[in-house]
Amino acid sequence: MDNRIGVYICHCGLNISSTVDVQKLTEFAQGLEGVVVARNYPYMCSDPGQELIKKDIKEHGLTNVVVASCSPTMHGPTFQRVCEEAGLNPYMFQMVNIREHVSWVTDDVEKATEKAKLLVAAAVNRVKFHEPLGKIHVPLT
Repeated sequence: MDNRIGVYICHCGLNISSTVDVQKLTEFAQGLEGVVVARNYPYMCSDPGQELIKKDIKEHGLTNVVVASCSPTMHGPTFQRVCEEAGLNPYMFQMVNIREHVSWVTDDVEKATEKAKLLVAAAVNRVKFHEPLGKIHVPLT
């Protein structure tokens, strides 16, 4: 089965969009092999942002999701739940931290955007190798 990947780039208000050209990053992501939809949104973790991802999973038959935003520690579980609620195995998801790893440490917009492109491309490539995982229950004795 071919990968049908959705890439979602968060502005995180001005935290990301003030130093990363999110439009250029979105256009770059759209051109990556396997990507069928790429979007950016001011707050991807908000209810409307989450609904956008769910809608695309269903309408585009996405097999994988990449979210470029803030820390996976903060919102990784949020986006895994979004995938699961839309019928996609939550382990077919990859998150890229372009807030702490790019925008907060790089002042130059061009350099920050190029770094973000590399990280998004790496995540898109990585997610192609993800396999669905199931939850198991292990009895404690």
